[in-house]
Amino acid sequence: MKRFSGWLSAFVLSLSLNPAVNAQDILAVKPADPKIEGRWDITVIEDGVAKPSWLEVTHSGHKRLIGHYVGTSGSARPISQVFFSENKLRFSLPPQWDREDKDLEFEATLADGKLAGTMVAANGKTYPWTAVKAPALRATGMPEWGKPVRLFDGKSLEGWEAIGAANQWVAENGVLKSPRSGANLVSKQQYKDFKLHIEFRCPKGSNSGIYLRGRYEVQIEDSYGKEPGKDLLGAVYGFISPIEMAAKPAGEWQTYDITLVGRMIEVVLNGRKVVHFQEIPGITGGALDSREGDAGPIMFQGDHGPIEFRNITITPAK
Repeated sequence: MKRFSGWLSAFVLSLSLNPAVNAQDILAVKPADPKIEGRWDITVIEDGVAKPSWLEVTHSGHKRLIGHYVGTSGSARPISQVFFSENKLRFSLPPQWDREDKDLEFEATLADGKLAGTMVAANGKTYPWTAVKAPALRATGMPEWGKPVRLFDGKSLEGWEAIGAANQWVAENGVLKSPRSGANLVSKQQYKDFKLHIEFRCPKGSNSGIYLRGRYEVQIEDSYGKEPGKDLLGAVYGFISPIEMAAKPAGEWQTYDITLVGRMIEVVLNGRKVVHFQEIPGITGGALDSREGDAGPIMFQGDHGPIEFRNITITPAK
């Protein structure tokens, strides 16, 4: 104890000799603020249309709040500092895929556990937004699985609907095809926890994705020969990188076996486990909505490039 007390006294003395360091700040740990820290499911109203976004606020050391943000498109991007005082929130971050080169600016007021405020987009327009705390979705164990269900009958688009643009999807000889960029394809049935088996064929240079519950994108991209990345094949887009690149060359049939329970996801690509039950923090860009506590559909991204699917089977939890 004497040795520790002597060390602490010397430490405080050294701090007092350094005017740039405040010993009181070092020794007095400021508690986290549970009112604002955590994950938030956001709804932005853009020109009268509700669009989903996501925010995470955490503390960095004793003095600062930082965060991550996912917009209506793109991937999770860091926020260098979040300001929160007297229930007022504000932060800004640079544009990502926006055509304009103007920082996005956010402000909101916290009341009754909800955020409400405005954002100034990269195009200079101001949009209202609201947010609620995201559900934890903690799984207590693996569920009991029901019977497998074929989501594609091999000959029609029955059970599916195209959204966002004119429909370019066709069913031919057991293959669900999107020959060019166009609409996304959404299952009419919704699911919560499930196992999904799907085979896909991605042309050279193309890009697509599979949205689980319509909110979490498992990436499809021509990634053969590349190092793993959060935006490449096998990734949960922008959040989770695969541990290895198990891609086949472009134009070959490949296989995904995906299990989603709560926020926990396992991804098996071409028979190799590339994501070992990791937590998905929040929605990814391009999600249908931000209601993470609800069941949701399977959605295929068709607005990026050509893609083909076959042998689509889902096994829902009972």
